[in-house]
Amino acid sequence: MVLSKTSSESDVSVHSTFASRYVRTSLPRFEMPENSIPKEAAYQIINDELMLDGNPRLNLASFVTTWMEPECDKLMMSSINKNYVDMDEYPVTTELQNRCVNMIARLFNAPLEEEEAAIGVGTVGSSEAIMLAGLAFKRNWQNKRKAEGKPYDKPNIVTGANVQVCWEKFANYFEVELKEVKLREGYYVMDPMKAVEMVDDNTICVAAILGSTLNGEFEDVKLLNDLLIQKNKQTGWDTPIHVDAASGGFIAPFIYPELEWDFRLPLVKSINVSGHKYGLVYAGIGWVIWRTKQDLPEQLIFHINYLGADQPTFTLNFSKGSSQIIAQYYQLIRLGYEGYRNVMENCRENAIVLREGLEKTGRFNIVSKDEGVPLVAFSLKDNSLHNEFEVSETLRRFGWIVPAYTMPADAQHITVLRVVIREDFSRTLAERLVFDIVKVLHELDTLPARLSAKMEENLVIKNNNGKKTEIEVQREVTDFWKKFVLARKAAVC
Repeated sequence: MVLSKTSSESDVSVHSTFASRYVRTSLPRFEMPENSIPKEAAYQIINDELMLDGNPRLNLASFVTTWMEPECDKLMMSSINKNYVDMDEYPVTTELQNRCVNMIARLFNAPLEEEEAAIGVGTVGSSEAIMLAGLAFKRNWQNKRKAEGKPYDKPNIVTGANVQVCWEKFANYFEVELKEVKLREGYYVMDPMKAVEMVDDNTICVAAILGSTLNGEFEDVKLLNDLLIQKNKQTGWDTPIHVDAASGGFIAPFIYPELEWDFRLPLVKSINVSGHKYGLVYAGIGWVIWRTKQDLPEQLIFHINYLGADQPTFTLNFSKGSSQIIAQYYQLIRLGYEGYRNVMENCRENAIVLREGLEKTGRFNIVSKDEGVPLVAFSLKDNSLHNEFEVSETLRRFGWIVPAYTMPADAQHITVLRVVIREDFSRTLAERLVFDIVKVLHELDTLPARLSAKMEENLVIKNNNGKKTEIEVQREVTDFWKKFVLARKAAVC
């Protein structure tokens, strides 16, 4: 969803040189035109504007897949007109979704018998998957509290401050208190010990992240599980765990198979994963898997029959396309375990190439970890003259989209750049990116100190209590640049 606004009072028309042979007058920008135009003109007008978008392959901010094989593209286009919710009309598509659910559940070591069907559903992404998993935890907790005659109006969920915004949305939309474990400099994921300390009898679950958006690091789900088992024994509670494996769910099973984070841990009751990230499918597909039937309350499942047969449904939306589900099945059978492992190992190796190249410059601190999502998060060792936001902005001139952002509380004075290594990011591109970053640094070194140098002086002058600490100044400077960069971008959610 785009939070739209008009650009200006006068900028109300769409102009197109190429379309002028078809269109004699400008098109209204924010109103539907009165008359039709030729299909060639409509195509040209839209295509001309889209040329100003960034190149998806060079968008290193995104975890989302930007390349698939032509054969899969053909499958997606051939099914683009199928509405997935019409299960009776498209039974094969429904069967392919069920196969995907069962493959992913077994990949995550769900405790299933050989012929037992897994419990899960395809979603439009991990955000919807997390909403569904959260609702299941909330309803199970409420049912238990009602049966015990206890209040059930103040549920909470414990997470780290590094969680993706969809967790904040879940808490806000469904009236669940979000209890966040604050971060600290040098430790940018949830501390399991602090998380367990925050658990109380109103906690519906603890959410662990397998692949932090900030630095790609895997949280210690095994330690969280062990500590929570101890607390549950001491208190008589049965607080469960949800694993948000949006980024890491298709990575850990292939290159870290010994890592215990999934249904091998008894308190893990549900897991979400994004098929459109390292599941290697274009945007629009996620998955949520439950450990057992008991972990998904029957009350949340709706049954409809007006499409031709009784159909159970547990989704937040109704209609959605079938293409991404078919594409996910294609990738699972096309690549197999061997193929996914090869892709993830290549991504990890290219991340190492990029990291080592950045380290050789001597200008950066590496914030990301060796074990985790294949990305490189890094910050300037010296940002007194020029900061990470300026590096990010200048790199755009070379076509690279590399985000700069601040860490959450209590590490918001730390600013980092992040490069996500996807399947289509080659070693050659990694080496080229390092080369361009070095050029950007040399260019910035020749420029006058950024505005923040003067801003720092003003901050000191305006401070009646004396000179501010270095961290206080850095936080205000970082906030200034963050607002400056955001002001130049459209509001998109």
